[in-house]
Amino acid sequence: MPEHPPLGRWAPLTPSAVAAELAGWAGPWWIAGGYALELALGRSWRPHDDVDVLVLRPQAGELHDALPGWQLWAADPPGSLRPWPAGEALPAHVHDIWCRRPSSPAWELQFMVDDVSGPLWTSRRDARVRAPVASIGRRTGDGLPYLRPEIQLFYKAKQPRPKDETDAAVVLPELDPAARAWLDDALALTLPDHAWRRAPG
Repeated sequence: MPEHPPLGRWAPLTPSAVAAELAGWAGPWWIAGGYALELALGRSWRPHDDVDVLVLRPQAGELHDALPGWQLWAADPPGSLRPWPAGEALPAHVHDIWCRRPSSPAWELQFMVDDVSGPLWTSRRDARVRAPVASIGRRTGDGLPYLRPEIQLFYKAKQPRPKDETDAAVVLPELDPAARAWLDDALALTLPDHAWRRAPG
């Protein structure tokens, strides 16, 4: 098995560089993670160690063609990586794909894989949390797709790290009432005692 960089070694692409790499791919994708929150608010407040992109499982296999020459690794829980060859269906329990070019000594891009049920996106954290695929993202003025901030905060809520708490402190007060209601409903269903439900906004 080929070796890969240490899990913590990153040289992440910028969101605009991600868009350039995926420019020829027709599959839906959205910038996720902390970058998605910054794109939603139009400003930055902290550095980023990596870059996350959300894709949907039915199109995940197309990433091999979308990123020719890249190495794609499946993150097999609970924390091991293995090469993911073209033509192999991504196992249902795998929700992360780590990517790098052979010339890079570090990871450059991480895809998070969510499922769909007909026209509905379903959260990899809890399939009861769902929404129309067409509604889960927004676009910047120059067309860069990103995950809606309330959905990204839902993902950060399960085991929040210090950077997640920072993000929530910045973003929660900026959410509109509909977004706050969506997040509250999702947390009520999955983490009913979560502190972010009580955060002022």
